[in-house]
Amino acid sequence: MNFSKEEYKARLKKVQSSMQEKGIELLISSDTANMNYLTGYDAWSFYYAQAVIIHVNDDEPLCWVRKQDSGGAYIKTYLKNENILVYDEKYIHTWPVHPYDNLIEIIKERKWDKLTIGLEMDSHYFTAYCYEKMKQGLPNVKLKDSERLVNWARVVKSNAEIELMKSAGNNFPKRNANSNRSYKSWCKTVRCRG
Repeated sequence: MNFSKEEYKARLKKVQSSMQEKGIELLISSDTANMNYLTGYDAWSFYYAQAVIIHVNDDEPLCWVRKQDSGGAYIKTYLKNENILVYDEKYIHTWPVHPYDNLIEIIKERKWDKLTIGLEMDSHYFTAYCYEKMKQGLPNVKLKDSERLVNWARVVKSNAEIELMKSAGNNFPKRNANSNRSYKSWCKTVRCRG
């Protein structure tokens, strides 16, 4: 992980605070950058349904992934094993069965099927079919667009994030010693300060 468990917990609290402001009790985040921001998960598994599920009052989010991709979640996140939820291959390419059928089962099992659920409606990996599955499978929930809630939380950087970016910037000339462009010309290109 690039950050400490405390950093991820602080991010979770920031997102939960925004959820409260927007009246969202459960957030399903399927944007890969947001999943990484919230848990550290960064496996190349976005080709099929996956999400981070945040309840407004829980201490940890849930990471919901395909079984064959779960190793990445166990290795790359700070989450307890019980907060990594996997779905079986029986949900893959067996229409009309879909991974979101499993997600709906999880929501019902946890008695979250009467909450207001925020969805990342503009996420590349949240399809119209996923939305229809949620609408049909959870008729008693209120579904609403989270309006890039996590994306906006990511805008203001923590000290740990700033330090990581500084470190990356300081290592740039060493990593690109054979480049035809100098560090200064690179900085002008990307409008660096300092």
